[in-house]
Amino acid sequence: MQYEIKGTPFPVVECRLNANEKMITESGSMVWMSPNMNMETTGAGGFGRLFSGENIFQNIYTAKGGPGLIAFGSSFPGKIAVVDVSQGSWIFQKSAFLASEAGVNLSIHFKKKLGAGLFGGEGFIMQKLSGSGLAFVEIDGELIEYKLDRGDQIVVDTGNVAGFSEGVQMDIVPVKGLKNKLLGGEGLFNTVLTGPGTVWLQTMPISSVAGALIPYIPTGGSN
Repeated sequence: MQYEIKGTPFPVVECRLNANEKMITESGSMVWMSPNMNMETTGAGGFGRLFSGENIFQNIYTAKGGPGLIAFGSSFPGKIAVVDVSQGSWIFQKSAFLASEAGVNLSIHFKKKLGAGLFGGEGFIMQKLSGSGLAFVEIDGELIEYKLDRGDQIVVDTGNVAGFSEGVQMDIVPVKGLKNKLLGGEGLFNTVLTGPGTVWLQTMPISSVAGALIPYIPTGGSN
């Protein structure tokens, strides 16, 4: 499989497949393809994905009778990033997965600590990519990468965590100080990521955009 990421701010990844090569994607991600691409819908995502609010169905596209072309498009302004899970598993924000080669396994990753579960927002239920092959993920806004040595930490607003390699530890901690909690405007909790590993941060999480738009959405009623 060869690929090229094109366009901005709504990018697509265009994949060129050899005969019988397969791509796996979430439903609704395909934007164009050659006529010989055969689609099969599968429920291999499992009921854990249903519990998390994700679609349990995925589509498998296969190039039949010769080489094929298929493109997958992002759903939000930002980037499409590629990760080779053959080098190690990654954990991503919910809904980050766009498409992958057939050898990549997609599963639900639950944060085990109670604090993260109750207060972590996007940090509670995440996606784990493992196996072998390339995967494409959506990043909201720009992608910023940090490489953390063992014990290095970075404090992040939860919605800005796009993903991290499996060796990184994630914890949810309360903002210090009652005045900071009530008046600081930064929420009640932050995410602390501890190395070793690679951290991907995103500059424009969709949750922040939605929150900024709420005051401008008409609530109905008569004029």
